[in-house]
Amino acid sequence: MTDTPFVVSTKWLFEHLDDPQVVIVDSRFSLADPQLGKQQYQMSHVNGAYHLDLNEDLSSPLGEHGGRHPLPNPTELANKLSTIGVNFQNTLVVAYDDSRLAFASRLWWLLRYLGHEQVALLDGGFAGWQKAGYPVTNDIPESRKATFVPQVQTQMVVDILAVKSRKDLPGVILVDARESDRYLGLREPIDPIAGHIPGAVNYPWLEVTDTEGYLLPLPDQRRRWSNLENAEEIFVYCGSGVTACVNLLSLDLAGIHTGKHNAGSRSDRRSY
Repeated sequence: MTDTPFVVSTKWLFEHLDDPQVVIVDSRFSLADPQLGKQQYQMSHVNGAYHLDLNEDLSSPLGEHGGRHPLPNPTELANKLSTIGVNFQNTLVVAYDDSRLAFASRLWWLLRYLGHEQVALLDGGFAGWQKAGYPVTNDIPESRKATFVPQVQTQMVVDILAVKSRKDLPGVILVDARESDRYLGLREPIDPIAGHIPGAVNYPWLEVTDTEGYLLPLPDQRRRWSNLENAEEIFVYCGSGVTACVNLLSLDLAGIHTGKHNAGSRSDRRSY
């Protein structure tokens, strides 16, 4: 995909490595091994990149509600963004991972939820960067000073109670972003009960990119959502609120801005 406000190429990022108005964030993570992403970052990352961890930085601790990855406290995340040089509404944040944008999209969505529109994803992720032969390092960049005052966009989120009460209303579409076999209940590696929320339609998040983690072209993103373009509201959920963000990215790329994040997702469904 060519460079867009939401996506940049490895070539573009290489040409902007020394741009003081760009902050690079490595968001690699593994659900199966929560320490792996941090270890990978310490071994090798894009020059100048900082690391933000799904569990430690991009989620709150587990609670009674909110699912497996509750949304982070806005003030705490804003403070962390300030220490890596992100000035609110001025600094462009470029995020990458090696998981077909699963965790980078979480950061992309969170920044926009905090009111910061200047955020893009690295097409092809870290593997694409390495494949292009661009420099990597194990040097950890020093903290920087910036000012990030969040303006939380509460309208971007719906909780499970809102999903339950509104999912069957005319004009509302409920989208399950998980793989089809999990949606159908044929496989469930995490949640105690297999299947999907009644009434949900399935748009697997892995269909947003190709197998190497490159976003499909914009015409493909638009075709993917063509049946939902007239929906008044689209509620998107997954297992714990992470990969749903890939679908929310795809919706925005397709020019559909009615998507809302069921942040607790299916892991929060049975907490009420």
